[in-house]
This record gives sequence, C-alpha cells and structure tokens, in this order.
Amino acid sequence: MISYLDDVFLFVCAGIAIALSVGSAGHALVMKRDPRSALGWIVVCLTVPLFGPIFYWSMGVNRIFRRARKWQETGRRLAGGEHFRSAQEHESAPTPPAGAEYLSELRHLADRVVGAPLVQGNRIIPLDGGEGAYPAMLEAIAHARSSVHLSTYIFDSDSTGRRFITTLAAAAARGVIVRVIVDGVGEKYSWPRARTLMEGTGIRVERFLPLRQGIYMNLRNHRKVLVVDGQLAFTGGMNIGDRHVAEKAGDAVSRDVHFSVAGPVVAGLQQVFLEDWHFVTGELLDDTRYFPPIQPAGHALARPIGDGPDKEYHTLHWIIMGALSCATRTVQIMTPYFIPDRSLVSALVTTALRGVEVTLVLPEKNNLPFVHWATRAYLWELIQQGIRVFYQPPPFAHTKLFIVDGLWSMIGSANLDPRSLRLNFELNLEVYDRELAGTLSRHFAVTVARSRQVSLTEMDGRPLPEKVRDATAKLFSPYL
Repeated sequence: MISYLDDVFLFVCAGIAIALSVGSAGHALVMKRDPRSALGWIVVCLTVPLFGPIFYWSMGVNRIFRRARKWQETGRRLAGGEHFRSAQEHESAPTPPAGAEYLSELRHLADRVVGAPLVQGNRIIPLDGGEGAYPAMLEAIAHARSSVHLSTYIFDSDSTGRRFITTLAAAAARGVIVRVIVDGVGEKYSWPRARTLMEGTGIRVERFLPLRQGIYMNLRNHRKVLVVDGQLAFTGGMNIGDRHVAEKAGDAVSRDVHFSVAGPVVAGLQQVFLEDWHFVTGELLDDTRYFPPIQPAGHALARPIGDGPDKEYHTLHWIIMGALSCATRTVQIMTPYFIPDRSLVSALVTTALRGVEVTLVLPEKNNLPFVHWATRAYLWELIQQGIRVFYQPPPFAHTKLFIVDGLWSMIGSANLDPRSLRLNFELNLEVYDRELAGTLSRHFAVTVARSRQVSLTEMDGRPLPEKVRDATAKLFSPYL
C-alpha cells in the first residue's frame, strides 16, 4: 500500500513538474519579443525541472509592466503633467541648429516614440568626474529654497555619500522638501545603507522595488537625476560615492562625466522623477509649484528620454537606430558595457559601410569580466567592416556618450547592453547643440589619443580557449 502511494505521489509530482515546465516554456515563447531570450528561457524551463520554471517566473517575467504603465499614465495626468505639456506645446516648433535640418527624420522618430517634443533654450554643461560634479550638486542643494528631488542607482554611505546626506538633511531642516529615491538593489553596495542614515533627518527616502517585494534583479532604476527647485538639474551616468573621486578611490576610481542642466528641459526631468515617486509610493504630487516658469538659459534643443520595462517601445534602442541611420560624417560612441543585439550590430556596420566614420571606445579593463568577454566576441565583425574600436587604458571609464556629426548628442544613464536597453529604467537626454557636441567630441578625441586601437589581427589571434570563453559568454548576452 505504501509503495503504491509512493508511486502515485511521484507520478503526481512528475506531472506537476512537466506541466509547470511546458506552461512556463509556452509563456516565454508567446511573451518574449527577443527570440534569443525566448529560446534561452525555453531551454531553461524544459531542461531544469521545477527550478527552471521558478527561475523564469522570478527573473524572466516583467510583472511590473501593467502596474508601471497604469501609474505612469496617472502621473502624467495629475502630477503637474498638464502644466508640463502645455509648456511644451508652447515650445513645439523649436529651430534646429544651422545645418542640422537633415536630422529631421530623427526628430520625428523621437516625437513618436518618446511622446514629448524638443524644447529650446537650454544650457547643458559637462562636469568631469566626481571632482567636477559633486561640488556643483552640493552647492545647488545647499542653496535650495523649495524642493530637492534626487534619484540614483547607487548611494554609498562613504565620505561622499555622508556629505550628501548632511547637505540634504540641512536643506530639510530649512524647510525645503527633500525626496530621495534609491534603487532597492543599488543601495546594497555599501553598509550601513545610506537610506538608514537618512531616517529621522527630515529626508523623505524611498526604495525602488526593494527585494522584499519579489525578485526584481533585472528591473532596476538605473536613472540618475537631481532637480533643485524645479529650475536646475543634474543628470548623467554618475552614482553617488567615493568611487567617482580619484583622491578617495585611488586606482579603483570610476571615471565619468555628469551634466548640469538649466532651461525648460528641467521640467521634463522633474516629470520623470515625479512619475518614479508615484510608482514607488503611490503618492500623487499634483502641484504646479514643482513646475515653476523657467527662463531660457542657453541655445540647446533637448528632450529627456525615459526608458524602461514600462514602455511599449524599446525607446532608447529605436533612437540609437534612428541616429545611426541619419549620420553622414561621424559617429562617436563611448560606453563601459557594450553587448549589442543583431539589429544594432547591423546598424553600426551599415553606417560604416555608407562611409560614415564610426568610432567605439571601450574600457580595456572592465569591472565585469563576463561582460568584457562577451563584448570581445562582437568586436571582430565591427572591425572587419571598418569600425574603429579603441581600448581606453585604466582607470575604468564609466562614461556614456553618443555623438553624431558634431551636432547631436545623447547623454545619460544607459549603456549599450540588454540590461539598459530592455530591462532597466533609464534616463537619457538627446541634445541638438553644436557647442555641447563639440566639447564632447574634443573629450572623445583626447581619450582616443591615449587609447589603444584594437586590430582584426588581435581579435583573430586570440588563443582558442579565449575564443571559446568569449563565445560562451556571448551566448548569455540577452541576460547580461
């Protein structure tokens, strides 16, 4: 009798495991847009009984899409969104820089997939490293009069992080409304948590998708934005911590470029923060005081591009493809993590074959070895088709730049990898401005001058074990 019951139990368990595997594989087949990702998850679900489906449902399913879309639409409607849109409509016909008329197709594409027009009258200034960015950010917070809104992926509790906390707390003590969003995974990079140090200081601090709400390892808020009084903003790729200050981090420093932003586009950055705050807390900040009138501060045309798993389109990916198709002279790309999908590889190669000079700068020593190996597996094809690839010497460069024809720039938090272009919440700015593009191009040229060009001979000459290692890492590229 006991043996019979054991057989029945095993039969039922096997049936449940098979049904779970087949059902999960079917879900991946139908729901995944990327066929490589779908195939990978199907294999995992069918070959690893029980644990494969559990891993898929915890790591491979975008369970926040509907929640984020619903709250985002509500946020646009109530959290000052009407004020922001009316301000944009007033600036709906900005004049592009002289000679940039041929980029109109790129502008039309962004109008469709971003959903907000360009605004003119902006000034965007690069800030080199933590040495340049942090003092400017701290000074802005110290002089805040009404509100400080800060969102970051990593907020270390080291000396730099504590200085920010002290300055934010002092602003709160003056009666300034201070709100901070820290990512639920990014906050775990240091101990004690910066969030715990803010408690009881008057700072409103919230975590973005803390892990206790489920395993959302791939759906992180990678955005970095500081908005002060609705008038001045800072954005780019820099987190908050000693890691971005050479004097403090030494050889482990992570070099980066952040940006000071003034002008009407600040309202768009404010809107992104308020939508994220609404998503995290459910609190609607339906108050136009967060959108004060903003006077023109410069001549740049700009628009914020928020992207993430809450979007119907892979917005940044489409903008990048559009920019490559419009380029006529030069494309300059600097990124710490480069894992392109086939469509991006094809677009880069096609751009180069049209006669456009395409240059890609990557760090020679990456802080994520597996990503570095996967990247190497792509380089031979790019180099073979005329794309110049350079390895930037240490220290590690976390900088993200995309410059087209010395006219158009894209800056912000996104890397050129699946995590940024499909899985994480990112924030970039597209900017039409010769002055900014020229400054960034000069920075790019200086970097290239001290970098090492990667040759096809070098890629072909890799030992067989390295080629196998790199190709194996490439197989996992949809998940890196």
